[in-house]
Amino acid sequence: MLPPKVRRIAQLLTRLPGVGEKTASRYVLHLLAQDPAVCRELGKELALLPDAVGPCSRCGNLAESEEEAPEGAPRICAVCNDPRRESSLLCVVGRVHDLFAIERTGTMRGRYFVLGRLLSPLEGVGPDDLPIPKLIQRVQDEGVTEIIVATPPSVDGEATALFLKRELLPLGVALSRIASGVPHGGDLEYADPITMGRALSGRQRL
Repeated sequence: MLPPKVRRIAQLLTRLPGVGEKTASRYVLHLLAQDPAVCRELGKELALLPDAVGPCSRCGNLAESEEEAPEGAPRICAVCNDPRRESSLLCVVGRVHDLFAIERTGTMRGRYFVLGRLLSPLEGVGPDDLPIPKLIQRVQDEGVTEIIVATPPSVDGEATALFLKRELLPLGVALSRIASGVPHGGDLEYADPITMGRALSGRQRL
């Protein structure tokens, strides 16, 4: 019953994570009920997004191009531009949204390096697909003394962490892995065996 244009936009919206057909249709119908200027402004900003925002040339985080910067100029993110950050501490994450999750804690005082992907043989992602040479070069150039490996506690995340350990240990830096265990406010009876085992092995003295 929906017009073809509405169905087409709804179909495009379903490509977003967590957006199904019904939700996408509601979004489009909601926009149609608003002031037409809202649709035009949203469309304009979305069209400009790929050129305005891209990966930071230093760490891979999201960075916005400066308005007066020449085309092709390197983008530097807010974290890399922050002089208060400790350049000797580097946190390696798999994806940008992992970086955002760590930043929300307000406890990370160093800088980041985004791999962009995790090792995944099933998806055809091998060691040569990770930017390890760039990571090693940055560690050497910036005098990094400690690296925190913050890949997720999944099969791909663990494989990536082990690979990073093999590649980075020869550099003589201190390596650590983020802990994983029972979430705050969670009930022990619902924790799976792997999570509970890690919670026990990563226990701290009271």
